[in-house]
Amino acid sequence: MGTRELIDEGRTAIGIEFGSTRIKAVMVDESGKPIAQGDFGWENQYVDGIWTYSLDMIWKGLQETYSALLADVKEKYGTVIRKTGAIGFSAMMHGYMAFDKEDKLLVPFRTWRNTITGEAAEALTAEFGFNIPQRWSIAHLHQAILNKEEHVKDIAFFTTLAGYIHWQMTGRKVLGIGDASGMFPIDSRTRDYNKDYMDKYDIILEKNGLPFRLENILPQVLPAGGDAGTLTAEGAARLDVSGNLEAGIPVCPPEGDAGTGMVATNSVAVRTGNVSAGTSIFAMVVMEKALSKVHPEIDVVTTPVGDDVAMVHCNNCTSDINAWARVFREYSEAMGIEVDTNKLYTTMFKAALGGAPDCGGLMGFNYFSGEPVTGFAEGRPVFARKINADFSFANFMRLHLFSAVSTLKVGLDILLREEDVKVDKLYGHGGFFKTPEVGQRIMSAATGGPITVMETAGEGGAWGMAILALYLTKVISGSEGDNSGASDESDGSLTLPDFLNNNIFAGESGSTITATVEEIKGFDEFMESFKAALPIERAAVETL
Repeated sequence: MGTRELIDEGRTAIGIEFGSTRIKAVMVDESGKPIAQGDFGWENQYVDGIWTYSLDMIWKGLQETYSALLADVKEKYGTVIRKTGAIGFSAMMHGYMAFDKEDKLLVPFRTWRNTITGEAAEALTAEFGFNIPQRWSIAHLHQAILNKEEHVKDIAFFTTLAGYIHWQMTGRKVLGIGDASGMFPIDSRTRDYNKDYMDKYDIILEKNGLPFRLENILPQVLPAGGDAGTLTAEGAARLDVSGNLEAGIPVCPPEGDAGTGMVATNSVAVRTGNVSAGTSIFAMVVMEKALSKVHPEIDVVTTPVGDDVAMVHCNNCTSDINAWARVFREYSEAMGIEVDTNKLYTTMFKAALGGAPDCGGLMGFNYFSGEPVTGFAEGRPVFARKINADFSFANFMRLHLFSAVSTLKVGLDILLREEDVKVDKLYGHGGFFKTPEVGQRIMSAATGGPITVMETAGEGGAWGMAILALYLTKVISGSEGDNSGASDESDGSLTLPDFLNNNIFAGESGSTITATVEEIKGFDEFMESFKAALPIERAAVETL
């Protein structure tokens, strides 16, 4: 059957992901191969001390992205999308979208990037004996309570960006378990919110005179393959302004970008892990057993099927590299030289391989926003060098690639060395790995082990979301029993790990790179200087 016929018969799946700087839609065929895509660039705004995206921009971005997907389908196959096997929505995890009983947004969307919940995060971590990072949704709620914000008493529902979009598309207030695990702690045994912690927090709500309990305002938790509803007529009309999309299409549980990254790299099984490196950077490892103690640098979330994952999340990665790319572009244009964007980034990244293993006496911090892992509520990008440093372009670029992953290494060292968490395979994906070899080699130097990049890794989270939607179609067509997608195979249902291994990644090994002993030693030496130089960043925050 030709691709046009597949599209016309709805034998496809669509994933749409809201990233930090781009919204992307991907349509896949029955084998998971991308056949069309569309995207839309956007940026967060810093308004009244809050990193946010407006509702108008959210809907404009969604509609423009879907329209771009339609245009790609029209150009390639000469047809329109009227139906699809399933569709799924994903977005940046965490953050805070609170609504009243009239479904009105009470305060502007507070994204994961905000580092304004330190007091709440510390108090909840102590209360639960479980690390609650600042970006988590429950930390945002608790900080609003501590701040005695007027809107809190009117909350009827709060969710993430992905949960909001799904709700508007289907009428269902649900959330994929991976995304839910960034709102409130999950019990991997029950694959639901941790009841003991919920009971503790309900006491806090009662003491503050609030009229609701957590179970009344949190979205329902669903694993991959779960019944999350179908596209309503209103949802279809809002998504597809051309009016061609039919209602009734199954919509899979909405997920966070961490979950779609795990799917996109086939790292949902125990002892696998991935590093997602773009605007932010995070590493995730599916654990065999619980951590020995609470670490503020590490939070525990879950895979899209509910298995525990140790996550090291850092707010900053490639933004400073992008800023320098703009400077180099402006310089080139001032010299009368037109520069291709891909060539510009490829040149910058490849230059880093020629630098000294320890960056030759250069130092820098890529902190556009705060970094809780190293104890910063705010950030200031900083570049510094020793008087006798080897100030070359190669070392300059190596420094910025090192800076992009250095804070992550602080957390990974705790996970891999102190906690002795075992990882058989560590996959890389995101813009940091786009230039062949460079990002892999730098990340391998940081982790001290091999880094694998799959051929499909460049497809990103939207592709991962499309694969979760495709998985739902297989669950619907293949079983009438328990389709939880959990790793327990006793009920005979198609599990997500099996689906990925046998249907999506069969025969794909990717490329694996391991840094040399000298490169690993150089990164370790750089890290000693990096940690010793943190007072420079502290002074920048205090004085700039």
